[in-house]
Amino acid sequence: GAGVSGLAATKCCLEEGLEPTCFERSEDIGGLWRYTEHVEEGRASIYRTVFTNSCKEMMCYPDFPFPEDHPNYMHNARLQQYIRDYAKHFDLLRHIRFKTVVTNIRKRPDFCATGQWEVVTQRDGKEETAVFDAVMICSGHHIYPNLPLDHFPGIEKFKGCYLHSREYKEPEKFRGKKVLVVGLGNSGCDIAVELSTVASQVYLSSRSGSWVLGRICDHGYPWDMVIITRFRTWLDSILPKSVSDWLYVRGMNQLVKHENFGLMPVNRTSRKEPVLNDDLLSRITCGVVLIKPDVKEFRETSVVFQDGTVQDDVDVVVFATGYTYTYSFMEDESIIKSRNNEVTLYKSILPPHLEKPTMAVIGLVQSYGSAIPTADLQCRWTIKVFQGQCTLPPVSKMMDDIDEKMRMKLQWKFQSTALRYGSSTTLQTDYITYMDELASAIGAKPNVLKLLVTDPRLALEVFFGPCTPYQFRLTGPGRWSGARRAILTQWDRMLRPTRTRIAPDAPSLFPISAMLGVLFLPLLLLLAVL
Repeated sequence: GAGVSGLAATKCCLEEGLEPTCFERSEDIGGLWRYTEHVEEGRASIYRTVFTNSCKEMMCYPDFPFPEDHPNYMHNARLQQYIRDYAKHFDLLRHIRFKTVVTNIRKRPDFCATGQWEVVTQRDGKEETAVFDAVMICSGHHIYPNLPLDHFPGIEKFKGCYLHSREYKEPEKFRGKKVLVVGLGNSGCDIAVELSTVASQVYLSSRSGSWVLGRICDHGYPWDMVIITRFRTWLDSILPKSVSDWLYVRGMNQLVKHENFGLMPVNRTSRKEPVLNDDLLSRITCGVVLIKPDVKEFRETSVVFQDGTVQDDVDVVVFATGYTYTYSFMEDESIIKSRNNEVTLYKSILPPHLEKPTMAVIGLVQSYGSAIPTADLQCRWTIKVFQGQCTLPPVSKMMDDIDEKMRMKLQWKFQSTALRYGSSTTLQTDYITYMDELASAIGAKPNVLKLLVTDPRLALEVFFGPCTPYQFRLTGPGRWSGARRAILTQWDRMLRPTRTRIAPDAPSLFPISAMLGVLFLPLLLLLAVL
């Protein structure tokens, strides 16, 4: 795949002197972010109005910042252009074979000795087989919709139409209709909000509720530049879990009482990943979006919810119920799904039972952080494993690590619609912890204590500032000479696209002169009495 992960893989291979070949089934790069008017088989699909949920400083390739005049959160078309610029800058297109479908990946007969793979591809009806020393699977996890109709009794009787959110492109054809959106994830909320501008009424159904967070956080700064910091991660690690959970919930409920909007998670102390949406609360306030509990059953023209309420005359149902993942091109899919048909990967990347570690799955991980820097670091770690420069522990130790990560996944309780309507195939983790784990193994983790001695200004920004992708290019393989400057100027680039009018500084809320007056008032009164 030649999406954001596949391009990172291609570029990282070139950095290390390897010879990459990237197979892409479509005629262009971009993967998920390349919008098309119609859903295409075997490709991810987005709706016309999709904007990023990560700001530009947190989601860029770590050695290729966005232009400073780009908005902090951008439309899919602008991100797609950035992806093209990245591919052009690093001369990646000549390594990509477009309109080529991978139909089969299998071990060579001498795999135990060589670790090589046979890859069968098809282009224009012609089949070709090639041998590769290693394989990186970068096909994404937003392709195969999870449509769990067996969870919804009576759906076969429903006379309206229903579709998965993957098929949704734009709102116009829903004008004047009553629409039920099932699933309180990012896509479900985006679609519900957009539909509320044309539909006669939108109902948004959720089993377990969710925290809702806007893209803009404290003092108007991007949410992820405020929240995703090493300081917060460190503080979270040293505080008792009960205190940490309380602070998290208090922070999420600080702007708005979620129970007043029917959004409060069933487990009130749950540390679910919040839904990112700037408009949902206002649409609920205006009455054009109504939050409803889980669906109990469908009838011919109505929907019965778990609280016993019935909504009549529903015209359309949109199932925003996530995605499943399949490796149909793998001759032996159990290599990746090696236990109970679940994805079983060391560091969320490597199949642990291979005789030779020459296969990796890139991008099958979910966290607060952006996919682009995560994929980039995964690729750098993977290539060091391929080269034998990053030693793996015994299989038993790798399985223990996988089991521990699975336990943490259940404890973290991420906000995943797929988790509520089936099983999630993404591997969920804390962003900074995961990135540091990979970076430490290849010598790319920034040493804050050392920086405090050699470069105090940078050390403070690295620890207390946002954990931007540039941090992981300060040192180690793939070190970027511009990383330090990018970190020290990241707030300037963040402010550039919003400061489009010269405005005076805001007056102090409590001037120093007034403060001095308050402090000296008792003394003045005493002098007056005397």
